[in-house]
Amino acid sequence: MLTPVEMTGPLDAAAQAHLLVLVGQTRDRQAFAQLFKHFAPRLKAFHLRANVSDTAAEELAQETMLLLWRKADSFDPTRAGVATWVFTITRNLRIDHARRQRGIVPQDWAEEDTSPSAEVLSLEAERAERMRCALAGLSAEQRRVIELSFFTETPHAGIATMLNLPLGTVKSRIRLALARLRDLLGTES
Repeated sequence: MLTPVEMTGPLDAAAQAHLLVLVGQTRDRQAFAQLFKHFAPRLKAFHLRANVSDTAAEELAQETMLLLWRKADSFDPTRAGVATWVFTITRNLRIDHARRQRGIVPQDWAEEDTSPSAEVLSLEAERAERMRCALAGLSAEQRRVIELSFFTETPHAGIATMLNLPLGTVKSRIRLALARLRDLLGTES
């Protein structure tokens, strides 16, 4: 496994889990920096897409990363993936932010436990395992374009440049991979 300093590209799920474990167990600042570099822009974009102001989106992303630092030792990779865990934290923070903005939450409101239930975590773990198995059923080329497009949010043109392929080939691989995933997962289009 690479050390945080050696990691340069987008972080896959295994690298994310490795880095988060390092943060939780040893308070590794380099590992946290890699996670911050990976997640902070995605968190901000997530909030901006939900019509949160630029300033609030930045604050929510920062607050999420601070909670990641503080609660990294409570992460359990058998219950959920790192991205699921991080985006659940940030979604809950956004809900709390919206409630405060509307004045619904009193100032002395005690923070309740917003952790997902065991049933939700079990369903997410089952869904994640089905997706991992389905992704393993793709060709290496299809899996790579899906990972770049959906897990690292790389634009199609960026994937074409990165893989030295024509843009049309990238789009075709993504379309064919999604069709194959639908077949493997048994879902309708």
